[in-house]
Formats: sequence, C-alpha cells, structure tokens
Amino acid sequence: MPAKPRAADQRSVPAAASAAAPKGDPAGFSENALKILKARYFLKNEKGELVDRSPEDLFRRVAGHVASAEKTKALRERYAGEFLRAMMARDFLPNSPTLTGAGRGMCLSACFVLPIEDSLDGIFESVKNAAMVHKEGGGTGFDFSRLRPKGSFVRKTQGVASGPVSFLKVIDAATEAVKQGGTRRGANMGILRVDHPDIEEFVQMKLDGRSIANFNISVAVTDAFMDAVRAGASYDLLDPRSGRPAGRKDARSVFQTIVESAWAVGDPGLVFIDRINKDNPTAGLGPIRATNPCGEQPLHDYESCNLGSINLANFFDPGRKDRFDWGRFAGVIRVGVRFLDNVIEVNKYPLPQIEEMSRANRRVGLGVMGWADLLLLMELKYDSAKALALAGKVAAFLRKEAVAASRALAGERGSFPNIGRSVYKGTKMRNATVFTIAPTGTISRIAGCSSSIEPVFAFEVTSKILDSEIKDVHPIYAAWVEKNPGKPLPEHFVSAHEISPEWHVRTQAAFQKHVDNSVSKTINFPHEAAVEDIEKAYGLAWDLGTKGITIYRDGCRESQVLYKNGTEILHPKERPTSLPSVTDKIKTGFGNLYVTIAFQNQKPFEVFASIGKSGYSTMADAEALGRLTSLALRSGVEPEEVIQQLKGIGGSEPIFTEGGLIQSIPDAIAKVLEKHFGEVRMSAKDFYTVRCKICGALLPDEKCPVCMNCGWSKCA
Repeated sequence: MPAKPRAADQRSVPAAASAAAPKGDPAGFSENALKILKARYFLKNEKGELVDRSPEDLFRRVAGHVASAEKTKALRERYAGEFLRAMMARDFLPNSPTLTGAGRGMCLSACFVLPIEDSLDGIFESVKNAAMVHKEGGGTGFDFSRLRPKGSFVRKTQGVASGPVSFLKVIDAATEAVKQGGTRRGANMGILRVDHPDIEEFVQMKLDGRSIANFNISVAVTDAFMDAVRAGASYDLLDPRSGRPAGRKDARSVFQTIVESAWAVGDPGLVFIDRINKDNPTAGLGPIRATNPCGEQPLHDYESCNLGSINLANFFDPGRKDRFDWGRFAGVIRVGVRFLDNVIEVNKYPLPQIEEMSRANRRVGLGVMGWADLLLLMELKYDSAKALALAGKVAAFLRKEAVAASRALAGERGSFPNIGRSVYKGTKMRNATVFTIAPTGTISRIAGCSSSIEPVFAFEVTSKILDSEIKDVHPIYAAWVEKNPGKPLPEHFVSAHEISPEWHVRTQAAFQKHVDNSVSKTINFPHEAAVEDIEKAYGLAWDLGTKGITIYRDGCRESQVLYKNGTEILHPKERPTSLPSVTDKIKTGFGNLYVTIAFQNQKPFEVFASIGKSGYSTMADAEALGRLTSLALRSGVEPEEVIQQLKGIGGSEPIFTEGGLIQSIPDAIAKVLEKHFGEVRMSAKDFYTVRCKICGALLPDEKCPVCMNCGWSKCA
C-alpha cells in the first residue's frame, strides 16, 4: 500500500490557489476543483454511487496503477508514493484519460494518428479504427492527402472519386454517432497538404457554419509553398497517387483563401509539415503526416502519445535569487517522465497496431501549465521581453532535465526499440520525444492554475447557470486587491484580449525552440481584427520557427451568421385571428411540459409552452421560452435555427424518457420541434459554443472553451 503524503509534502499547495485561500477541502483543492473531480473523475459503482470519496482516493488509485509497471515491490511502493505526492500537491497531473481510466482497464492516452489509404476498404477501416479510439475517449488525427482528388477516374468501378472532403464528412458523422453513447466527446484533426488538388474545397468546407462539427482542420503547408507565397509565385499541385504535377495555382491566392477562412470561422490552422519532419527524431520510420486534434503532437501512423503537465506556479519561491526553485522543478520533471513512461507499460491500447508503434517509439509529452500565474507571481508582464526570456529558460531547463531522465531510464530499462532508426542511434534514450505543450483545460482547473502557456482569460468571470450566478475570481488577482483596496492594478495584470496577437505568437515560438514535439497555443484576436491581421500572424509564426499555428477571432461564430444572412432587419409578422395547431406532452425533470405549435401556410408560426405543478419561476421560464421562440418564427427564422439554439442546453434536473435524455426545458422544446420538423444535427457553430452543454454555465468565447463550473470541454 503506498504511503500517504507527509505533511511536509503538502507545502506545495498551488501558488495560484493558495494566494486567496479559496474554500475547498483541507488538502487545498477549491470547491470548483472538487466539483469537477466528482463529476468527471471519481470512480463510481454500477448504481452511480461514488467509490472515490476524496482527491486522495482518486490519485492513490492512479498512482498505484501506474506504479505497477515497476519491476520490484519496493520500487512499486516507492514510486506509488512519489506519484501520489506529486499529484496531491498539484505539482504534476497526467492527461484526463489517465485520471479517468487508470485501474479500470481503459486506454490512458489522449493522442492518436490513424492512416487513411486510397481505397474504399482502407477508408472504412479508418472509420472503424477511429470509432474504437473515440470509444476509449481518445482524439484522432488524419491526413487525407493520400486520397485521390474529387472527380478522378476510378478504374474498378468506372466511376469518379468523391474526394477527401466527402470522406472527412463520413468520419465526422461516425464520430457524432459514437459520442452520443459516451461521456467524452470524440475530437479529430483533419489535415490536407497544400499541394493536393482539392485544397481550396478543403479550406472552405466549414464556411457554411454547419458542417464538420467534430473536426479541427489544418493545412499542411510546405517550405516550397511558403517560399512561393513570399515570392508571389505559383506552385505545383501534385497527384497523390503518382506524385507527378497535376496543375499549378497562385500561392498568394491560396494563402489568402486560407487566411480569409480562418478569419471567418477559426479554421483552418497551419501545420508546417516540412519543419515537423526535419525535426522528427524518428525520421527513419518515414514521414509524419498528421497531428492530434489540438496540433501539439505530431505522430506517425498508428502512433499514440500520453501527456502530463507540471504546474509552474508551484515552483515560485520569493526567497530564492531568481524566485524559482529549479532544484525541486528538476525533481518533479524526473517523476513526470517516469510516470509517463510507466503509462506506456500499463496502458490498454484500442488497436494492436497502435500498441506496437507506441511501444516501439515510447513517445511521451511532458509539458507545463500555470505559466500566466508564474508571471503574475513574479510581477512580469506576459507581453514583455523578460517574460520571453524566462519562457526560454524554463523550456530549455525542462528539455534538458527530461532528456536526462529519459537517458537514466534507458540505463535502467533499455532504450526505445526504434532507436536505431532515430537521431539517438548509438546512444541511450528511453523515449523518442519527451516535451510537449498541450492544452490543460480541465487538469489546470483541478490544479488551481492557469491553462498551459495561455494568459489568464479574465480575472473576474460571472457564469449564469439557470437562475443562479457563480462568480469566479482569479486568486492571485483577488489576493492583490484585498491587500491593495482601491488601488489601480499593476501593469503585469493583463488578460488574454489585452495582449496583442504578435505576443501570443512570440510566446509560442519562445517555448517551441526547446520542444521536441510541438506547442498548442490559441492566438487570440479581437472581434474587430482584419483579415490582414490574421495574415501577419501566420507569417510571423513561420518566421519565428513554430511548427504550426491556430487562431481564433473573438465572436467569429456570430460573424458567420451575419455573413450568411446579411444585414437585413427582420420584423415579426402579424398574427391571424386563428391558426391550426398541435399540442405535445413531453416529460421533463420539472414535470410534464405541454408544447403547442401553431402553423401558418404549413410552417411553424408560434410556440406556446406551459408546465404545471413546478412553481411560478419554472412556469415563467417555460412561457418566456415559448414567447421568444414565437418571435423568432414569426420573424422568418427557420425552425432548424431555433432547434440549434435550444437543443442540448443542460439543466439541473436531466431525466431519461422514452425519447432519450431530456436535459432541460429548452432541450425538451427542441425535441418536440424535431419530432415535427426533423432531427437537426448540431452545427459547427456549436463547436465554438458559449454555453456549457452539461451545466448551462456561460463559457468564454474561445476555440476550445472549458467550463469553469463543471470542467466540461468542447475539445476534450
């Protein structure tokens, strides 16, 4: 049995969490962290009752399972204790699949890449394999560049090929079906090379605001293409089957199409594929073609990677010369590398090909979170030269220590099997890669720190959940305000939208110089940003040596609706004296809801909703929803658009009925409308949702928002 954490080991309560001492449990976990742990990570029995009663129960289970990879009982007990202490102190946390799946016979990795071959058998084998990965809660990346272009002649059937975009939509639909039955959402990355003949169709496929809700998309741009953009030249399109030229396009025109699409809907991003392969330590295995869904983990076909992150804020030490405890940081790095290497041993892989490749390369991704909090504690402005210098120093130190830890493990356990086909040939190395900077949405909530290397989104956030409000105040900010009442904030308190996109890119590049995998970082733009601003950021990312870039313009989801509908002002039509109608009864968590739909010219014109014996407030909510729905329908809004807005809204009293899960009164109204007008798939607009699908809390408008209240993430 692993030893309990000693009192001395609890000194490292997260700096961000301890600064304002938020109410939580005695070990220092905040109320929100405990709520997230109970909802998403604590083990439950068949009756839905909690088996894990505390964070220590969860982390003890995880630590014991991961330490079971050690060779002797003494080592198992030693490292179970070390892993437990690191997690309880929130110095280090693994990716969510490890927390949810350890000891349960589940897959513990988050990142996968699957190949797609140019045949019907190969394509649908990939669909099946993706479903197997998604069932385990993993995210998958695909390169569609090997598929023949749309309209190509297919000799066997004497027909024509439908092209990469059509088959990407097939996988998107399969992901939608699989995620309906699970607790974790399946996420995908779709990649197409810029020299594929269908590149423009690929770039523009999400502009309708409805398509491809389960994919991020990125263009794999080559050095030759970027050189052609800068030179104002054309470049070759290549036939994916023969590799021979299949036409030419103007590079600047294609680049402009990419930039305009990213401005409109946040996709596509860019993956600098030649740079990724130049820096790939296992290049002897062939080219890397794709990444995981958030882009930080380039992987070979059938390869996976498990991730974990260190909370940098915990190593702030005002008593030291440079206010950072480098010695303790090095110790946690060693623990993190060993933990992640052990995960490879105890993991349950969704496919045998994935297990073979993962064990052959033993790729791990140790990263960081709490970067913005560390800067606040050090009183350094996020967008400053001093912050960039510290970023380089921290990243270089982590890389050096992680490599040393991996070499030490190789001396103890042996090098990764493919080392002879890698840059490490002739040396000892346990893992092909060691350093990744991934998003840390939910685990940073548990740790009580800022996410990954992102700035603080906002220092005060108020979330509305049904009839109540939850105020989330950043603890370092709260502590400063308490000590300095009435004083203006110092300049180092900057939030995400006060930082220019250039500094977002420069921060990403400062870390990327030392990361052997890649860096996930959203480059935030204000709503009023111009297309030219996006173009400058893409060019800067290329110049500074990043391996890719993802942008998100605040509110671009709403901009797409304006793009579709123009600026016409809609007015509600007058109501006739009488209209035909139909009334449906549907069960909700608050009682039976009666929904009446009135029709004009066979189209819905009004909706009335009432609910009995539920209290005045609930009755008023139902009536208000009916009135607003009627106003939209009478103004010419299509019923599908109304359903899009209401469907899936979470509430406090979800209930299962004959028709499935009814999450709330708005969800029930959507279900009734779907019954009469057909099922509506959630559109791409909902990928950038501003409301949590689980608890209904308002979310920050960003590409992969995480709920502050329950920890749900749209991209998890």
